[in-house]
Amino acid sequence: MGDTLSNGIMCREEKQQGVLFHPSFFSGIKKRYRSLLLLALVIIVFFIPIFRLLMLSFTSETAITVEHYARVLSEQKTWKVISNTVIIACGSTVLSLVLGVCMAWLVAYSDIRGKKLMQIFILLPFIIPSYIITLSWTQFMGTNGLAIKLLAVFSGDLKPWNIYSYGGMILIMGISHYPLVYMLTVSVFRKISRDMELAARMSGVNRVQAFYHITLPLALPGIASGGLLAFLASLDNFGIPAFLGIPARISVLSTMIYEEIIGYGPSAFARGAALSVILGIIALIGTLFQWWLLRRYKRFETVKEDYAPRFSFARHRIYIEVMVWIFLITISIIPVFSMAMTSLVNAYGMDFTPVNLTFRHYHFILAESQKTKNAIQNSLILGMVTTMLCLLIGTIIAYYRTRKVSPISKAVEIFVGLPYALPGMVLALAMIFTWMEPVPGWNPGIYGTIKILIIAYITRFMILQVRGSITAMMQVDRSMEEAARACGAKTASTWKKVLIPLLLPGMMSGAFMVLLSSLTELTLSSILWSSGCETIGLTIFNFEQAGYITYSTAFSTFVVLLIMIGGLAFYLFRKFWKKRVMHI
Repeated sequence: MGDTLSNGIMCREEKQQGVLFHPSFFSGIKKRYRSLLLLALVIIVFFIPIFRLLMLSFTSETAITVEHYARVLSEQKTWKVISNTVIIACGSTVLSLVLGVCMAWLVAYSDIRGKKLMQIFILLPFIIPSYIITLSWTQFMGTNGLAIKLLAVFSGDLKPWNIYSYGGMILIMGISHYPLVYMLTVSVFRKISRDMELAARMSGVNRVQAFYHITLPLALPGIASGGLLAFLASLDNFGIPAFLGIPARISVLSTMIYEEIIGYGPSAFARGAALSVILGIIALIGTLFQWWLLRRYKRFETVKEDYAPRFSFARHRIYIEVMVWIFLITISIIPVFSMAMTSLVNAYGMDFTPVNLTFRHYHFILAESQKTKNAIQNSLILGMVTTMLCLLIGTIIAYYRTRKVSPISKAVEIFVGLPYALPGMVLALAMIFTWMEPVPGWNPGIYGTIKILIIAYITRFMILQVRGSITAMMQVDRSMEEAARACGAKTASTWKKVLIPLLLPGMMSGAFMVLLSSLTELTLSSILWSSGCETIGLTIFNFEQAGYITYSTAFSTFVVLLIMIGGLAFYLFRKFWKKRVMHI
């Protein structure tokens, strides 16, 4: 019996040792360490800069203090700027909500024709950088713009609206950001079950009441999410307040932070940090309001989107279509056309007549000016490097987020998304404080070079690739991957022959957004640029501020043309790739 007991104990010990030293045991430990290492890197790159900015705002030469906040908040100018920021952000958000919800309802529910083409025009203000939209509107509403010529047709002394005002800033921001509301609302509208609306109609309520009591509450998650994005985009926006607000002496927090930093005063960075935290708090308040609003409503959706019309305009349809197209052309095409007209005249203020037309300004920006050549080269380098790194790293993060779900993968997504939720000025300052001296006493020479712009762009836009890749991966069933492995395919072969062909269109959607955002970025560049590292957005801004209107409009028109060509190429690529994958 003793021998039996001893043999049993030895067998159990051998079994435990076998489990302990089994390759899968070490594989599990390695995977855990890899996940922890990924989380640590994400925290260092995406969270530590924000933490250091926060600490700097509370730090003086000797100790922790609130002195910077006390000084900033004791100034009457600060409260005026905060008031301006809230008024303009809230006003533009309301306008974005009205336009976005109305256009989403028309596209999702009505029987108007040409919806696919209409959606392209709706998304144009989102695709074109807001500072270019602003520049186009200043030319359209200018003293020699198209608006004054159109108003001359009518009787009376009609003059264009002064775009350099609170109302002008709210209008341009609302137009620039309403596609965000539209994109997040139109799909929610389509997913709402029409049975609920029909039940309400059978109970005796009219269409307006059914929309107010049934459709609107059910669509609130999408509307609130779009409204929050529009609000955050308004807080983050630097181009519109810089182009319209600085000449009119209307300051918001983003332009005030910019003026503090370029002023290089003794406490410029500390004051800028304090103002950045205040701007971040306003953004946080908006986020909390959205969270509170969504808690009051439950989401009821169908699984599939319903594209069939639910409302018919009948014989009035043609009039509605004309009105919608006039609106879309007015806000998306005519201002850009007016900007292009300004870029073709010999000198700013001349009439658009054949004798005054020239391509000299385009020849200058594309062939003569070394600044514009460097700006195009720098933006292309920044765009390509940022896109390639985001495509690689963002897809890996998305894979772990969807296929290896864990608290660590969820935390990684949160930390990666944090910099994009913050205003750009806040992130730019955080980049300076972090990479000027990452470790006390060690300066790696990153600040003042194009390297800090690459790091800032990756930090800012990584979440766009992560979300795009996550969406693509959720559409590919796990069984495809498992079948490949069951047939003996290794990881590299599975990605090459199965995952990449299926995921590529979705991955490229995120990559296109990263590339577009990087090529036309202005807010980060306005703070982080150095001599020789100017970008396209910064060069257009400098031309405008220096009074070279014809150069800024020519450069902006050239950028819009490139965006249109890039968008068309991306559309054709997606169409070609889908046909190829389906054929395979």
